[in-house]
Amino acid sequence: MNDSLIHYTLHLADNAMILAQQNSAWCGHGPILEQDIAITNISLDILGQARNFYQYAATLIGDNATEDSLAFLRDNRDFKNCLLVEQENGDWGRTILRQFIFSNYQYLLYEELQSSSDEQLAAIATKALKEVTYHLRWSSEWVIRLGDGTDESHQRLKNAIEQLWQYVDELFINADYENELLKENISVDVSSLKNKWLEKASSIFDEATLQIPQNVFAKTGGKQGIHSEKLGYILAEMQFMQRAYPNSVW
Repeated sequence: MNDSLIHYTLHLADNAMILAQQNSAWCGHGPILEQDIAITNISLDILGQARNFYQYAATLIGDNATEDSLAFLRDNRDFKNCLLVEQENGDWGRTILRQFIFSNYQYLLYEELQSSSDEQLAAIATKALKEVTYHLRWSSEWVIRLGDGTDESHQRLKNAIEQLWQYVDELFINADYENELLKENISVDVSSLKNKWLEKASSIFDEATLQIPQNVFAKTGGKQGIHSEKLGYILAEMQFMQRAYPNSVW
């Protein structure tokens, strides 16, 4: 059970860490100053979630593991994030849609994780839920704004849907370590979240004059450490300082 708990905690941490790294690239490049600050603050919120999960994972692992070693010294195949969060930022519409897909999922996940029999996971989820509530509202408003905006913004969001929807189903497929922890009410049965997720997505898409895609082939593997080549580029940038100058501190 301890190995499953470690894998699960790292999965939650890696999802947050990689998305935070991706969003941070918008700092100084947002379409307007207010939204530049908003996406950067969201990145910081998610990074804080990653830190909390990594710190907990480090205590479970022992052997001098730290939040820094787990973020900066693990290899591509060791990361257990879903494929969605490692997809390229692309334009503003694609980043917004990725955030909406994930925040919609994360809100439902943390809502359930608050009841976990693992007190540490429950506490992290409870603290993070307030932040994720804002992330979901913010990204929902932007999906509507872009979808029901100009012909250009509408088309860009349609393009983003075509590019990202193949990564949605993985969010709702339990990995072996999640199934193992369900026996002790530690993890969340993510398959049970999909209908609520679709209800929210459908309501926002209706306002945005967008369609939910049907019968899209699902790409999976991230939870088991099988990633796209994009994660390698993300880690090369994110981990450069620690790998080039080992044990460096501020």
